[in-house]
Amino acid sequence: MHFLYPAFLFALISLAIPVIIHLFNFRRYQKVYFSNVQFLKHVNEQQSSRRNLKERLILAARLLALAFLVLAFARPYISNQHTVNAGTQQAVSIFVDNSYSMETLNSEGSLLDQAKQKAKEIASAYSINDRFQLLTQDFEGKHQRLLSRDEFNDAVDAVKISPQSRNLQQIINRQQSLLNTQLNSLRSIYIISDFQKNIAGKQTIKTDSGSHISLVQLKASSLPNVAVDSVYLLSAVHRPGESEKLVFRLHNYADGKAEKIPLKILINGEQKALGSYTINPRSAQNDTLAFSGLQPGWQRGEITLQDNPVTFDNQFYFSFNVQQQMPVLLVDDGTPNPFLKAVFAADQFFAAKDVPSGNIDYAGLNAYPLIVLSDVKSISTGLAQQLKAYVTKGGTLIVFPATDADINSYRTMLQPMGAAYPEKLLTDATKVSAINLQNEVFKNIFDAFPQNPDLPVVKKYYQLSAAQGRSENLMTLAGGQPFWEENSTGRGKVYISAVALNEDFSNLPRHALFLPVMFRIALLSGHDQPLFYTLGHDESIEIAPVQTNEKQLLKLTKDSISIIPDVRQQGGSTLLYTSDQVQQTGTYDLKKQDSTIAVLAFNDDRSESDLTYLTNADLTKLLPKATTILQAGKGSLKNAVSEINIGLQLWKLCIILALIFLAAEIVLVRYYKPVKQEVLQSIDQN
Repeated sequence: MHFLYPAFLFALISLAIPVIIHLFNFRRYQKVYFSNVQFLKHVNEQQSSRRNLKERLILAARLLALAFLVLAFARPYISNQHTVNAGTQQAVSIFVDNSYSMETLNSEGSLLDQAKQKAKEIASAYSINDRFQLLTQDFEGKHQRLLSRDEFNDAVDAVKISPQSRNLQQIINRQQSLLNTQLNSLRSIYIISDFQKNIAGKQTIKTDSGSHISLVQLKASSLPNVAVDSVYLLSAVHRPGESEKLVFRLHNYADGKAEKIPLKILINGEQKALGSYTINPRSAQNDTLAFSGLQPGWQRGEITLQDNPVTFDNQFYFSFNVQQQMPVLLVDDGTPNPFLKAVFAADQFFAAKDVPSGNIDYAGLNAYPLIVLSDVKSISTGLAQQLKAYVTKGGTLIVFPATDADINSYRTMLQPMGAAYPEKLLTDATKVSAINLQNEVFKNIFDAFPQNPDLPVVKKYYQLSAAQGRSENLMTLAGGQPFWEENSTGRGKVYISAVALNEDFSNLPRHALFLPVMFRIALLSGHDQPLFYTLGHDESIEIAPVQTNEKQLLKLTKDSISIIPDVRQQGGSTLLYTSDQVQQTGTYDLKKQDSTIAVLAFNDDRSESDLTYLTNADLTKLLPKATTILQAGKGSLKNAVSEINIGLQLWKLCIILALIFLAAEIVLVRYYKPVKQEVLQSIDQN
């Protein structure tokens, strides 16, 4: 047993006072004179041994009461493995989980209110000289400092629900980064959370040996929940007035079946589609809704569903651009190809631009969803590098080799992309024997495919090498050689033709398949802006190149919110870095002065939607043995925290024992009567 304040033990000297009183008995006797003793008929005589027993019991009760009172002031305790020395200053980091799941209610109210109360109880278990760090999911800079207890309590009162969601390793790293600067203090870490399963992360948690970690788990009620966690449009290019098909992913995070969940799609605040869906327990499913009637410009989309009582994930935002025209870049050797001009002139939606291969603005390539390279005899090294970067970022490139192509230069361009390239020219006459109807290019082109289709006839062609990356044939020659091949590179695609776009090679330029295939590739092409971004996950946002200066800054605006992101130019694109400045979900306008460059949609991380929690056994496996798991019941955590820091405290027991012995003394004095012996005295009357 140890004492928190051993100096009070000097007060045990006071035990000598009742002993001195007992030994020297300061009572004064009064003499009474009688003229005659004949009136004393009876004398009650007490036995001295019984009288001494009573006095000794009273003395013992007084001594024990006084001793235990002194011990109570000395604060005795039984130490444990985490006991700290009295008077040593401590640095304490307390994490209060304020993610969306903490809005859940239990018998004590909202989990966030309970977490804030527990944080104050923990702080109250420490001395007034100790210092505290408050940490929340926001990881704010103002929380990277130590506070006094009063400052800490005020900071806890200001904590509100946040869209952020961090894993346990990130939280512990953040706490230790501050505590490790306090080398002369004892360091303790507390994490107050409902401990959803997503907080565990995917890697083994690592901690420093210098800090003791305590976990306080709040018990939440199990609730059903359904949310939309992703969306995408089937068309990469969006035309005014045309039908759009939106695919969305519905996820049921509960153990029960979700029946007839109503869902609707809003575009620019106007309802465009409505549906009702049933999702099996613990499963996800994709569904599609179609809408049309869109005008040119940026579209602000929102999916809403009715799913009570969990409502924080009932909205999902997205945005896309309906283009008035689609730009297409035609690259040649200086003479425009008449067949390509005719194809893209057939539809006013396409805005084709002819550029000689030696006069290309490399910085503007990313503005074109589709680039068609035709009739270029030799491809320069610079052009090859720029086209590779263009395709890797999501662009679509169609290559028609020249009639007298420099095969080595084509290999230099296509081989680094993992695509097939022309190896040699073959003059054998043949024809296309099959087309790949399963490829997305040919979907929706034919109402019914004929038994004996009229396919292109080939007079001569380039033999294509085997592709090193992912590839798929659009059309195949009779000998099994590829005629038109699709290759995937990075986020983009390269389409390689085995023939030049010339009638000396084949009748493809005038064939009925040529125009619909080119249109389909064009409409499937492009590196459209992502439909949405996730708060806390996207380190950078890539947009089409935008020139800025000190007077013309880019801003993200939404209602009264205005954010100036960090802007960097890289590889023909503009990168935006928001550095966690975006805290609210919704659609934001990206503006340059008064003009809108783009509309960006932000959503919460859907990991908070899964309202399943770690058990005590899970937490024990997750963290090292030095971790303590505290139960956040109805009682205060102050005593539990004190036991961790000091050990098992005995001062309350000492107070109780002191009161018991004081009561024993009172009982002895008032009610304990030694047995009396009556003696008859004979008085002689003479």
